[in-house]
Amino acid sequence: MASAAGGAFGFASGLIIQEFGYDDDVDPALRRAAEALTGTELVDEDYEDVADSAIVWWRADDGDIDDLTDLLVDAQANLDGDGIIWVLTPKARTAGAVAAADIEEAAATAGMHATSTASMGDAWSGTRVSSRRR
Repeated sequence: MASAAGGAFGFASGLIIQEFGYDDDVDPALRRAAEALTGTELVDEDYEDVADSAIVWWRADDGDIDDLTDLLVDAQANLDGDGIIWVLTPKARTAGAVAAADIEEAAATAGMHATSTASMGDAWSGTRVSSRRR
C-alpha cells in the first residue's frame, strides 16, 4: 500500500525533495517511495539550496497551529517556484492525529492553501499544500 500511496505525491524524476519533521515514527516505505519516484535521496531541513517540493511530518504534539504555520513558511522558503508541500500527519483517531482544519488554517496564515488530501500508507494521511502565488 505504501508504494501506491507514494504515487499520490506526484513527484517526478530528478526533483529535490526537502524533508521536515523526521523522527523515529515516520513511514520508511513512504520515504523510499518518494526517493524512487524522484531518483534522488530526500534532503533534510538543514539543506540550504533550492528544493522542488517538501514533505513535512507533523504530529499533534509537535506544536500548535502557529508552529505549523512557521514550519510551512520555512519549507516554502527553499522551494523553487510553485513547488508543493505535503503535510503528513497520523491518521484520524490515532495518537498524534491533527485536525484537517488546523492544517488548512496554518496553510492560509502562511499564504498558502490546502488543495487535496490522500491516505499515505497504513498510518499517515497527507494534505497537499501549495502557494497562492501565480
